[in-house]
Amino acid sequence: MKRVFIDANLLVAVMNKEYPLFSDTARVLSLGNRSDYGLFTSPVCLAIAFYFAEKKSGTSLAKKKLKLILEHIKVTTLGDKTVRQALNNASIHDVEDGIQYYSALASSCNFIVTEDKDDFYFSNLLVMSCKELLNYI
Repeated sequence: MKRVFIDANLLVAVMNKEYPLFSDTARVLSLGNRSDYGLFTSPVCLAIAFYFAEKKSGTSLAKKKLKLILEHIKVTTLGDKTVRQALNNASIHDVEDGIQYYSALASSCNFIVTEDKDDFYFSNLLVMSCKELLNYI
């Protein structure tokens, strides 16, 4: 099974129906219904997505959207080790991106899917955009 880490910007796009990214993001999230792909994200990504969805749609609808997403995606764990790895890696300048990266590694993800590929310049995992992942599969 291919394990795919979904970055916050994809969750924000799908929860807020942000076009043109919404269509590709929705297709990527639909991979969670397949047996050959597992989708993962971190609690931090979920919190970021909820924050922006709540601003646009209100608390109740944002919670409903998040619950729907969680039917297709697994949540990674974050702890002391993940945060310290991000802080101790001198090549990582944005701690939030480092936390996402080490969270993906701890969950044995094969890919990180993001629309901000440059944020993961330090990654040893394959980093792809939505379009790149959809072309890959």
